[in-house]
Amino acid sequence: MKKLVACAAMLMSAGAMAYGTGQSSFPMSTGKKLISTEFTGITSDDGGVGAQVRYTQKLNNLVTFDAGLGIGGGDRSQRLFVGADYELYPDYLNQPKISVRTSILRAEEFEATKTQFAIAPTLSKGFVFWGEEAFPYVSIPLGLNLNSENNTYDSMLSLNVGINGRLPIEGYRHLNGSLELQAGIQNSFTAFVAGINFPIQ
Repeated sequence: MKKLVACAAMLMSAGAMAYGTGQSSFPMSTGKKLISTEFTGITSDDGGVGAQVRYTQKLNNLVTFDAGLGIGGGDRSQRLFVGADYELYPDYLNQPKISVRTSILRAEEFEATKTQFAIAPTLSKGFVFWGEEAFPYVSIPLGLNLNSENNTYDSMLSLNVGINGRLPIEGYRHLNGSLELQAGIQNSFTAFVAGINFPIQ
Protein backbone atom coordinates (compact mmCIF):
# COMPACT_ATOMS: atom_id res chain seq x y z
CA MET A 1 0.00 0.00 0.00
CA LYS A 2 2.85 2.38 0.84
CA LYS A 3 4.32 1.80 -2.63
CA LEU A 4 1.01 2.67 -4.29
CA VAL A 5 0.69 5.89 -2.28
CA ALA A 6 4.27 6.88 -3.11
CA CYS A 7 3.67 6.07 -6.78
CA ALA A 8 0.53 8.22 -6.85
CA ALA A 9 2.46 11.08 -5.26
CA MET A 10 5.13 10.80 -7.93
CA LEU A 11 2.58 10.83 -10.72
CA MET A 12 0.96 13.97 -9.35
CA SER A 13 4.29 15.75 -8.96
CA ALA A 14 5.97 17.71 -11.72
CA GLY A 15 8.48 15.20 -12.96
CA ALA A 16 9.44 14.95 -16.66
CA MET A 17 11.03 13.31 -19.64
CA ALA A 18 13.06 14.25 -22.70
CA TYR A 19 13.30 12.40 -25.93
CA GLY A 20 14.07 8.93 -24.62
CA THR A 21 13.62 7.20 -21.28
CA GLY A 22 17.16 7.95 -20.09
CA GLN A 23 19.26 6.13 -17.51
CA SER A 24 16.47 4.96 -15.23
CA SER A 25 17.00 1.25 -16.06
CA PHE A 26 20.73 1.34 -15.22
CA PRO A 27 21.48 0.54 -11.54
CA MET A 28 23.02 3.49 -9.70
CA SER A 29 24.07 3.89 -6.07
CA THR A 30 22.39 6.61 -4.01
CA GLY A 31 23.97 10.00 -4.69
CA LYS A 32 25.60 8.94 -7.98
CA LYS A 33 25.47 11.57 -10.75
CA LEU A 34 25.84 11.33 -14.53
CA ILE A 35 26.09 13.80 -17.39
CA SER A 36 24.88 12.37 -20.70
CA THR A 37 25.40 13.62 -24.23
CA GLU A 38 22.79 12.18 -26.57
CA PHE A 39 22.24 12.16 -30.31
CA THR A 40 18.58 12.17 -31.39
CA GLY A 41 17.05 11.30 -34.72
CA ILE A 42 13.39 11.52 -35.69
CA THR A 43 12.54 9.36 -38.69
CA SER A 44 8.86 10.24 -39.13
CA ASP A 45 6.60 13.30 -39.20
CA ASP A 46 9.00 15.88 -40.75
CA GLY A 47 11.94 14.39 -38.88
CA GLY A 48 15.37 15.76 -38.17
CA VAL A 49 18.48 15.17 -36.10
CA GLY A 50 19.54 16.87 -32.90
CA ALA A 51 21.42 16.62 -29.62
CA GLN A 52 20.56 16.88 -25.96
CA VAL A 53 22.39 17.02 -22.63
CA ARG A 54 20.93 15.23 -19.61
CA TYR A 55 21.85 15.39 -15.90
CA THR A 56 20.87 12.29 -13.90
CA GLN A 57 21.08 11.73 -10.13
CA LYS A 58 20.02 8.83 -7.92
CA LEU A 59 18.27 10.61 -5.03
CA ASN A 60 17.61 7.55 -2.85
CA ASN A 61 17.01 3.80 -3.16
CA LEU A 62 13.77 4.30 -5.11
CA VAL A 63 13.94 7.63 -6.98
CA THR A 64 16.13 8.72 -9.91
CA PHE A 65 15.88 12.34 -11.12
CA ASP A 66 16.97 13.83 -14.44
CA ALA A 67 16.77 17.14 -16.29
CA GLY A 68 18.24 18.67 -19.41
CA LEU A 69 17.83 20.49 -22.68
CA GLY A 70 18.06 19.71 -26.35
CA ILE A 71 18.16 21.28 -29.80
CA GLY A 72 17.26 19.83 -33.16
CA GLY A 73 16.88 20.39 -36.85
CA GLY A 74 13.65 20.26 -38.80
CA ASP A 75 10.45 21.43 -37.13
CA ARG A 76 11.52 20.52 -33.57
CA SER A 77 14.00 23.23 -32.64
CA GLN A 78 14.42 23.13 -28.84
CA ARG A 79 13.21 21.50 -25.64
CA LEU A 80 13.61 21.56 -21.86
CA PHE A 81 12.73 18.60 -19.67
CA VAL A 82 12.73 17.29 -16.12
CA GLY A 83 11.76 13.83 -14.90
CA ALA A 84 11.71 11.28 -12.11
CA ASP A 85 11.62 7.49 -12.03
CA TYR A 86 10.10 5.64 -9.06
CA GLU A 87 11.05 1.99 -8.54
CA LEU A 88 8.14 -0.25 -7.55
CA TYR A 89 10.01 -3.58 -7.59
CA PRO A 90 13.78 -4.18 -7.93
CA ASP A 91 15.62 -6.33 -10.47
CA TYR A 92 16.13 -9.40 -8.28
CA LEU A 93 16.74 -13.05 -9.26
CA ASN A 94 14.12 -13.84 -11.94
CA GLN A 95 12.06 -10.73 -11.21
CA PRO A 96 12.54 -7.74 -13.56
CA LYS A 97 12.69 -4.19 -12.29
CA ILE A 98 9.31 -2.44 -12.52
CA SER A 99 9.19 1.35 -12.29
CA VAL A 100 7.06 4.33 -13.25
CA ARG A 101 8.55 7.45 -14.80
CA THR A 102 6.82 10.84 -14.72
CA SER A 103 7.80 13.68 -17.02
CA ILE A 104 7.27 17.24 -18.21
CA LEU A 105 8.65 18.38 -21.56
CA ARG A 106 8.38 21.93 -22.95
CA ALA A 107 9.32 22.23 -26.60
CA GLU A 108 9.19 24.42 -29.68
CA GLU A 109 7.66 22.24 -32.41
CA PHE A 110 6.15 23.22 -35.76
CA GLU A 111 6.35 26.93 -34.81
CA ALA A 112 4.27 26.32 -31.67
CA THR A 113 5.11 25.99 -27.98
CA LYS A 114 4.00 22.63 -26.59
CA THR A 115 4.01 21.19 -23.09
CA GLN A 116 3.84 17.44 -22.54
CA PHE A 117 2.88 15.69 -19.30
CA ALA A 118 3.56 11.96 -19.40
CA ILE A 119 3.94 8.79 -17.38
CA ALA A 120 5.86 5.74 -18.57
CA PRO A 121 5.52 2.32 -16.94
CA THR A 122 8.93 0.68 -17.46
CA LEU A 123 10.14 -2.93 -17.28
CA SER A 124 13.89 -3.74 -17.26
CA LYS A 125 16.19 -6.67 -16.51
CA GLY A 126 19.96 -7.09 -16.28
CA PHE A 127 21.66 -9.67 -18.53
CA VAL A 128 25.25 -10.55 -19.41
CA PHE A 129 26.24 -10.00 -23.06
CA TRP A 130 29.75 -11.09 -24.14
CA GLY A 131 30.97 -10.88 -20.55
CA GLU A 132 29.48 -7.42 -19.86
CA GLU A 133 26.29 -6.71 -17.93
CA ALA A 134 23.66 -4.62 -19.72
CA PHE A 135 20.09 -3.61 -18.96
CA PRO A 136 17.50 -3.84 -21.74
CA TYR A 137 14.14 -2.20 -21.06
CA VAL A 138 10.73 -1.50 -22.52
CA SER A 139 8.48 1.43 -21.59
CA ILE A 140 5.11 2.76 -22.72
CA PRO A 141 5.01 6.57 -22.39
CA LEU A 142 1.49 7.98 -22.40
CA GLY A 143 0.28 11.46 -21.65
CA LEU A 144 -1.10 14.80 -22.81
CA ASN A 145 0.31 17.33 -25.28
CA LEU A 146 -0.83 20.92 -24.65
CA ASN A 147 -0.53 23.42 -27.52
CA SER A 148 -0.30 27.00 -26.24
CA GLU A 149 -0.77 28.54 -29.70
CA ASN A 150 -4.35 27.39 -30.18
CA ASN A 151 -5.21 26.21 -26.63
CA THR A 152 -5.79 22.61 -27.67
CA TYR A 153 -4.59 19.28 -26.32
CA ASP A 154 -4.33 15.70 -27.47
CA SER A 155 -3.29 12.39 -25.96
CA MET A 156 -0.07 10.63 -26.94
CA LEU A 157 1.22 7.06 -26.76
CA SER A 158 4.44 5.39 -27.86
CA LEU A 159 6.40 2.18 -27.34
CA ASN A 160 10.07 2.57 -26.38
CA VAL A 161 12.69 -0.19 -26.24
CA GLY A 162 16.33 0.32 -25.34
CA ILE A 163 19.44 -0.84 -23.54
CA ASN A 164 21.89 0.72 -21.06
CA GLY A 165 25.29 -0.64 -20.08
CA ARG A 166 29.02 -0.10 -19.81
CA LEU A 167 30.79 0.41 -23.13
CA PRO A 168 32.49 -2.89 -24.12
CA ILE A 169 35.51 -1.01 -25.51
CA GLU A 170 38.96 -1.19 -23.93
CA GLY A 171 39.86 2.14 -22.32
CA TYR A 172 36.21 3.28 -22.18
CA ARG A 173 34.72 0.71 -19.80
CA HIS A 174 34.23 3.41 -17.13
CA LEU A 175 31.60 5.03 -19.39
CA ASN A 176 28.01 3.93 -19.91
CA GLY A 177 26.32 3.84 -23.29
CA SER A 178 22.64 3.83 -24.19
CA LEU A 179 20.54 3.17 -27.28
CA GLU A 180 16.77 3.57 -27.51
CA LEU A 181 14.19 3.21 -30.26
CA GLN A 182 10.75 4.82 -30.05
CA ALA A 183 7.77 3.69 -32.13
CA GLY A 184 5.05 6.32 -32.41
CA ILE A 185 1.58 4.88 -31.83
CA GLN A 186 -0.73 7.87 -31.27
CA ASN A 187 0.18 11.56 -31.75
CA SER A 188 3.87 10.74 -31.29
CA PHE A 189 6.79 10.03 -33.61
CA THR A 190 9.28 7.31 -34.51
CA ALA A 191 12.82 8.10 -33.37
CA PHE A 192 16.08 6.85 -31.90
CA VAL A 193 18.36 8.17 -29.14
CA ALA A 194 22.01 7.16 -28.65
CA GLY A 195 24.13 8.49 -25.80
CA ILE A 196 27.33 8.31 -23.76
CA ASN A 197 27.18 8.92 -20.02
CA PHE A 198 30.00 10.42 -17.97
CA PRO A 199 30.05 9.80 -14.19
CA ILE A 200 30.67 12.96 -12.16
CA GLN A 201 30.60 11.34 -8.71
